[in-house]
Amino acid sequence: MVRRPTPPSSVPPPVKKGQDAAAPAQRKVDVRAWMAASRLSGFTAIMLGLVVIAVFVLVPTISTYIGQRQQIAALQQSVQVTKDQIAELQRQKARWDDPAYITTQARERLYFTKPGEVVYLVEDDVPDTDIPQEKKPVSDEVEATQTDWMAQLLRSVAEAGLAKTAVPTSESPAPTPTGSGSPTR
Repeated sequence: MVRRPTPPSSVPPPVKKGQDAAAPAQRKVDVRAWMAASRLSGFTAIMLGLVVIAVFVLVPTISTYIGQRQQIAALQQSVQVTKDQIAELQRQKARWDDPAYITTQARERLYFTKPGEVVYLVEDDVPDTDIPQEKKPVSDEVEATQTDWMAQLLRSVAEAGLAKTAVPTSESPAPTPTGSGSPTR
């Protein structure tokens, strides 16, 4: 087997008399030999320059392309939301073509009645102090109420029957100031 000669830079220097043999030896690296081994040709330099120029040209173009794609996606989302809103408004418009729906809305929103109908409006009889400020979370379980709804209904009907009206009804005659049935002149 033939042994290759080692370059002079990789041969460890001889140990001098005052030095410790276990201490690491400092190696000298010959940079000129390394540079001579990696030859940089003109073609390699031109190709490297073209790659750098291509990166500088393509990076802004690619970032513009990505930004435009994001804008297109946002605008498509906006168009879809607008189409959904238009469809909902068309459904509402179609409901208004039904006379029964119009009648129901007039009764609920404007309190319209047909001639001869009597409407009873029941007001909430719970004082504002008894209404809780914080709402309890909605549960999926059925719970028993703490109040008797039948008693509340009867109390509401009794209060409505005993309430004094602000305007006398047309069926009963207005009371006379003297208390007699004949008017005074």
